[in-house]
Order: sequence, then structure tokens, then C-alpha cells
Amino acid sequence: MHHQASCHCGQNRFTFDGDIAEVLACNCSICRRRGSLLWFTPRENLKLQTPEEASRSYTFHKHVIRHRFCPTCGIHLYGEGASPQGVPMAAINVRCVEGIDLDAIPVRHFDGRAL
Repeated sequence: MHHQASCHCGQNRFTFDGDIAEVLACNCSICRRRGSLLWFTPRENLKLQTPEEASRSYTFHKHVIRHRFCPTCGIHLYGEGASPQGVPMAAINVRCVEGIDLDAIPVRHFDGRAL
């Protein structure tokens, strides 16, 4: 399935393909505060529709995940990191995805606070 996503103001837009069968809710210090629901895909599957410079990134702790957000409206779009096997990955905030029923998607809880 093809998906379109954007921040609130529309300054950042991207598309990706995949079946969002489950999302992850993390309780680490940043995820707990922003309330994202995350779906993971190889980074090459995420296609920016706006220049990368339209977003900003934030890192903390071990500085291995780039948390991408819109500098205008503040919405968290996705995170960029790598799988344990070293594959570049994107953790997409599905709350930014257009036309999906969030209540119909099962949520898996992850104890990121314990890391």
C-alpha cells in the first residue's frame, strides 16, 4: 500500500510503501513526551517530497538516531537510524500519515526507558 505523510503545516512531506500492520509505542524520554506511534521500514523506502533541508534533526543520549522534525510546526516526522544488522532504517510517526485509521492498528509497547 502506498502512503503519504506530512507535518501539520505541510512544509515537510514524504511517501512510502508498506502494510502498517502494527505500530510501536516507546516510553523512552523523548517518545513518551511526543506521543509518536512508530512504524519501521528501510530508509530507502521513505521518499522525501520536499527538500531534506526543510526539516531539522535532533539527537541525544548515544546520538545514533536522528529525530527529524519540522522547524515551523514542530511535528516529529520520523527517526533515522540503523537496524542491528546495520541496515539504514526509518521509524515513521504514523500520526503523520494521511487516511489511516489509527484505532484499527494494534500497538506494541516497547520499554525504551530501560535501554
